Order: sequence, then structure tokens, then C-alpha cells
Amino acid sequence: MLPTLHPGDFLAVRAPRIGEPHAGQIVVIRHGHIETVKRVIAVPGERALEADQLWVEGDNTAASTDSRSTGPIARGAIAGVVRARYKPLRAVRTF
Repeated sequence: MLPTLHPGDFLAVRAPRIGEPHAGQIVVIRHGHIETVKRVIAVPGERALEADQLWVEGDNTAASTDSRSTGPIARGAIAGVVRARYKPLRAVRTF
């Protein structure tokens, strides 16, 4: 997710609310025991996505494995919505 997020950043994450995630939100996606962080680009009704699908991409397009290579993800794979980066302190930011 460079340049927005960096390896080692600590993130405040909350459960998705009804109607979330929205395009533009940063989310945590769970694949078995692996969690990744991506930005939601499109939601159902956009890009011919079905009701339970989302299109996600990393901010570093040259080095991201995302929907461009794997296709849409299931809405149920969303573990949470990123609300803020709180560490390192020099880079605190809310989303």
C-alpha cells in the first residue's frame, strides 16, 4: 500500500458497518491465516460486480497483487475497515 501505508505501520481497524465498505476505503482482507490491506476501488453495480463482490487494488500498482491479477473478492473476506494509522507517531493519519 505504499505510498499510503508502509511495512510495520500499526493500524486501527473496525468491523465493517452496514453498507460498507465504500469505494475509496482501505480494508483488511483475510485469506485463511493471511491478512492483506487494499483499497476498495469498485462495489456491486460497478465494473459488472455481483452483489457479494468487491474490486480491490493496492496503492503501489507496480508491486501489488490484487483484483487486477486475482479478480474480484468476496465481501465476506473483508475482516475490517482501516480507520487510522497510529504508529509510527510521526505519521499518524486518519482515513
